[in-house]
Amino acid sequence: MATDPDLPDNGDRPPEENPLAQFLAQFGITPGPDGEFDMTTLTQRLQAVMAQFQTQMAGFGPTDAASGMNWTFTKDIARRVAASLGPDPTPSTAQGTQVRDAAGLADLWLDEEIGFPRVSTPAVAWSRAAWVEGTFATWQKLANPIVASLSAALGALMSREAGPGEEFMKPMVRAAASGMFAAQVGQSLGSLSAEVLSISDIGLPLGARPQVALLPTNIDVFGAELESVTAADVLLFLALRETARQRLFAAVGWLGPQLHALVEHYARDITIDTSALEQAIEQHLSAAMSADDLERAGQTLAGKLFEPAVTPEQTEVLERLETLLALVEGWVDEVVGHTMGRWMPNGHALTEIVRRRRAAGGPAESALKSLVGLELRPRRTRDAANLWAAVRATRGTEARDAAWNHPDLIPTSADLDDPLGYAENGHVAAPDELDAELQKLLDQERGEG
Repeated sequence: MATDPDLPDNGDRPPEENPLAQFLAQFGITPGPDGEFDMTTLTQRLQAVMAQFQTQMAGFGPTDAASGMNWTFTKDIARRVAASLGPDPTPSTAQGTQVRDAAGLADLWLDEEIGFPRVSTPAVAWSRAAWVEGTFATWQKLANPIVASLSAALGALMSREAGPGEEFMKPMVRAAASGMFAAQVGQSLGSLSAEVLSISDIGLPLGARPQVALLPTNIDVFGAELESVTAADVLLFLALRETARQRLFAAVGWLGPQLHALVEHYARDITIDTSALEQAIEQHLSAAMSADDLERAGQTLAGKLFEPAVTPEQTEVLERLETLLALVEGWVDEVVGHTMGRWMPNGHALTEIVRRRRAAGGPAESALKSLVGLELRPRRTRDAANLWAAVRATRGTEARDAAWNHPDLIPTSADLDDPLGYAENGHVAAPDELDAELQKLLDQERGEG
């Protein structure tokens, strides 16, 4: 980044080795014969460059005043990447009907298996572009802690700078850094949209409200790789999974917010690699920066923005998040597996395929790593499925599903080590201070009554 050419460390260096001279040369700003910058000319040129840059950035869409991010630009890149990965037609009327019929049959079967009610929003068929649109607000929320960390890192970076015209360069540097991160987020979401089979395929609730949404184009690609399984069975199996998952999210009010809060908590403690950020800005900031330039810069920055160090607190949050996600997906495995045992005998083979797909990580894991630095892989999903099955066999489906009534009642990672013990006795957590105070108030109310 730029430093003051009047300082001995900089002024004694030839122009080709002077970082400030190299940086300003990108904008056609060069020192005079004596190697010094005329401050009046420099100020005028920087003002002109800044006006040009602001015009270019405005062409990408409005910038969010709170975060400095251009979310319209982010979404546009996500949609462009999704379109580049293969045909993405809007689902036909027939495909929409097939999805609604599959979800309707899934609801009929699940009515006999779980007590959680049906979701009120009709099931829909989505294209990849529709998945980007339908989940984007949630991704924006999850990425906000990283945006805050990025802004703080930029502030620290620019506070070291003491070059002439620094006040003019700050908005450009901020806009360029935000644009590169926006491009990185957009690329990750666009790639993920080509892999997911349903709205919450990765285990997180991503929609504005509970709703079953399936992606026929991606499901066709997934089903084409399977042998001895009809396309109708694949669609019904995936509809069962997503319907069960959405009914769980809709009925358990604390679950979705808890999952999101854990992701955001982890992201808040991410450390930005300022050297990688500085290098990317120096390499890519120019007066002629276009959307394609920012996208390429985002690709360069991907995988380098976050420092690899993980704090003890992040380790604890990651363990809690992986356990909770394993419990969600394990519950879905158990519910769907038990349902299919009665109605769809070949469904168990599909369950194993989904488990192998999940264990491989793939784009979902890569997307979360690029978005919030989170290397997430719920390794204990099979253990969780066995635990839920043991509870059902021991105490029935009502006891299995009642464990979701309060976060203190759900199994812990220790319970996953002893599923039979949990099945017989459940998990009784020690009440925290808030629970104790609440109980005290309730006792006082009863006494007054």
